[in-house]
Amino acid sequence: MEQTVEQAALDSVPLADVEKRMMYFTESDPASCDDPIGLNDEFEAQYETKEYETKISRLLHHAYRRLKEENPERKRNWDEAIRTLRKGDHYFLVMWDMAAPSEHPTRDTFILLGIGMLIAVVIVTAAILASNYNINLDRYQKYLPIAVVLLVLLASGGFRPFYRLLRTWFSRESNESEPPA
Repeated sequence: MEQTVEQAALDSVPLADVEKRMMYFTESDPASCDDPIGLNDEFEAQYETKEYETKISRLLHHAYRRLKEENPERKRNWDEAIRTLRKGDHYFLVMWDMAAPSEHPTRDTFILLGIGMLIAVVIVTAAILASNYNINLDRYQKYLPIAVVLLVLLASGGFRPFYRLLRTWFSRESNESEPPA
């Protein structure tokens, strides 16, 4: 949580005292949060929950990325702290578990639109080719569920881990093939 405050300073994002205290909010551990009901009432009177969660989630993910690059040991400490927090009921975990908010929502929208259009073009092209060349698509019916699952994975970004793995593998391979400097 200290890393989040540090990241807010690095990103020039103002964090009020009640916002900092709210990161420690829990109803299950009185040592972590004094007067959780009072804190929650104070917070809700001043802030919009969704905006706050998005703001803190973004800071958390930026801080984690920074730690991963700067200091792997501190990143391991972060991971251990998350595992420890999971033993309780902490508001912090809600924001940590949120997907990192996109830095480019407009671009992301256009990417999804492009993927949708690509899928539509493939379907229309397949239908036209099947019609022009008298291809009987009935024999391919058994593959329809697989195609639907693959299209949903493609549209939802489900292939990202696979792409990251390939990118890591190829970048490692290209680094190994370069002569030492």
